Amino acid sequence: MKKKIIAGLAMVLIVTMAVVGTYAYLTDKTTTVTNTFTVGDVQIELDEAKVDAYGVADTTATKRVTENTYKLIPGHEYTKDPIVHVLKDSEACYVFIKVVDPLANLEDTTTIAAQITSATNGWTEYTAGSTTAYKVYYKQVSAEDAAAGKDLPVFATFKLKQDADVSSFATGGTNAGKAIEVTAFAIQSDGISGEAAAFTAIKNAYSDAFPTP
Repeated sequence: MKKKIIAGLAMVLIVTMAVVGTYAYLTDKTTTVTNTFTVGDVQIELDEAKVDAYGVADTTATKRVTENTYKLIPGHEYTKDPIVHVLKDSEACYVFIKVVDPLANLEDTTTIAAQITSATNGWTEYTAGSTTAYKVYYKQVSAEDAAAGKDLPVFATFKLKQDADVSSFATGGTNAGKAIEVTAFAIQSDGISGEAAAFTAIKNAYSDAFPTP
């Protein structure tokens, strides 16, 4: 009987050790990595200084505008300073502008087109997108500039030749109602290889703005 009791206690001890051994592994646990998602964005605005009919800037205006009306006078120079604003916290992007200029043949030496591509404003014409009806220009905006917000001046003025014949712009004329039009477009640059691919994507998204000549 004594031997049986000793044997039983030994068995209990063996079982107990086995149970203790089961819970003796070295373990650890990390904190949970949580992913939070937001969506990137590209936002632009376009405006110009408010001016009177002679292109004189209104110094009392508190806001810039999207439209002005001008009286055309040969030899006269007008303030017209469209600026594309890449809004703060936008993503790196390509910005394109489409410029319709019915006064191109009447402008003095410092033309709108020359100002756009000047060292001061720094736009590059995308000739593959330009037509006889409008010109297309572009810039690439870095991630740093886009995040901080970036102003992209287009041009500052336009001036007519001394002998410019503006009669066709009068009521009933062949150019009546035509205007200088600037439209801006932006598309993320991440994942897009070059300005050609960027313009193709813009044109596909806004096909009505780029009619086939």
